[in-house]
Amino acid sequence: MIAVDGTKLHANACRDENLDYEQIAREILEEAKAVDAAEDELYGDARGDELPEQLRMGQGRRGWLREAKRRLDEQREREARPVPRDRPKRLREAKRRLEEELWTETRANAAYEHYRATGRMRNGRRLGAHSPPKPYTPPATPEGRINVSDPDSRVVKGLRGFIQGYNAQAVTNEHQVVIAAEVMTSAPDFGHLEPMLDAAQRELDAAGVTETPGVLLADAGYWHQRQMERIVEQGITVLIPPDASKRKGARPGWDGGLYAFMRRVLTSEHGGELYRKRQPMIEPVFGQTKFNRGIDRFHRRGRAAVRTEWRLITATHNLLKLHRHAAAIA
Repeated sequence: MIAVDGTKLHANACRDENLDYEQIAREILEEAKAVDAAEDELYGDARGDELPEQLRMGQGRRGWLREAKRRLDEQREREARPVPRDRPKRLREAKRRLEEELWTETRANAAYEHYRATGRMRNGRRLGAHSPPKPYTPPATPEGRINVSDPDSRVVKGLRGFIQGYNAQAVTNEHQVVIAAEVMTSAPDFGHLEPMLDAAQRELDAAGVTETPGVLLADAGYWHQRQMERIVEQGITVLIPPDASKRKGARPGWDGGLYAFMRRVLTSEHGGELYRKRQPMIEPVFGQTKFNRGIDRFHRRGRAAVRTEWRLITATHNLLKLHRHAAAIA
C-alpha cells in the first residue's frame, strides 16, 4: 500500500520579485544605460553601446493552448536550465521565458485555427463550416508575471496563504518511508497521480523490489479519471474521494459513474478502513520535515536544483527512520 501527497515549500525567492514583461524590459534597459555611463567614464567615445537584438522592444482552443503550455513545461523540465547567479542574466532569462510562452501560445493558436479550417468531422463535413471558431488574437506582448529570483518557482497556496514556492511531492509506504520524491511547479495536485506512481515504481525497480503496489491512496486533489483508469488497468486499486473533506455535498456534475462508485467504496467497511490509513502514512512525513526539522524553505534555485534538494531532504528522513528503528530493536 502506498500513498501520494504534496506540500508547498518556500522557494529561495520573494513574491515581490514577480515582474511582468514591461517591468523586466525596463530594468534591463536601465541596467544597460548604467553600464554605458560607467563605460563612458572609462573609455570616452569608444563605447560600442548599440542595443542587442533581444532588447529591441517593439478542449477547443483553450485545450490546445493548455496542451501547448504543458509541453513547454515538460521541455523546460528536460532542459533543467540552472538559474544564473547575477540579476542582469536572470532578468534576460525571465524575459526570454515570457517571450517563449507567447510564441508557444501563438503557434498553438495558429495550429488550432488550421485544424478547424481544414479538419473534418466523422460524417465528412468540415469543422469550420459546422461551427467556425470564435475570433481570437494572441496578445502583442507577453502577459503574466515571472519571478526574476527563481523563474521556475510559482505563487502557490500553502497552509497559511500564498507563498512563492514549489509543490513538493512524495510517495510513502505504510511505515512512512519515502519511496519517491519529485518537485512540481504547478500548484494543484491534479495531474500528478500517474507521474508519482511511475516515479515510485522506478525507485522500487532500482532497489530490486519486484512486488507491485496493490493499493494507491490519495486525497481529492488527485482525482484524474483517465489517470485513475490507466492505473487500475495495471492491477492497482486506487482510492481517491471525489469530494474534498471541506466540501459539503457532491461537486456539481460529479454524479453517477465512477464518482458514485468511489463514494460507495469509501463508505464501505473495507474501503473506509483502507482509506483511513492514508493520512497517518504520509502527512506526518511533511509535519516531521517542516515543523520538527524546521525545513520549510529551499536553499537552491531552479527546478533541477530544488528537486535534488528535496530528494536529499527525504533521503535523510528515511535515514532517521532507519536509525530509530535500529535503535529500538537494539
